[in-house]
Amino acid sequence: MQKNIALFFVLSIDIYILFREGKTFKMKKDIHPKYHSITVKMTDGTSFETRSTWGKEGDTLQLDIDPKSHPAWTGGGHRLIDSGGQLSKFSKRFQNFGLN
Repeated sequence: MQKNIALFFVLSIDIYILFREGKTFKMKKDIHPKYHSITVKMTDGTSFETRSTWGKEGDTLQLDIDPKSHPAWTGGGHRLIDSGGQLSKFSKRFQNFGLN
């Protein structure tokens, strides 16, 4: 751990000196994901536009769970939607565990 910290410190000083001397670094081109506008549709039907690397320009991201429907944010009044069967598998596996 101390070697990593020492190496980071040495590299930080080297980079600082290079910048101070007027040296610049260029980013590599065409290695970063495309950043574009998408529409996010919430569980209650409302939507908003944001920028993301997900999908393509103009795509719509349909949320299954969001802060308006997730029990962690709503106080537990709603039930989770089991869209992939994972909740059913979990419940079946631990049905005799005594938490119900």
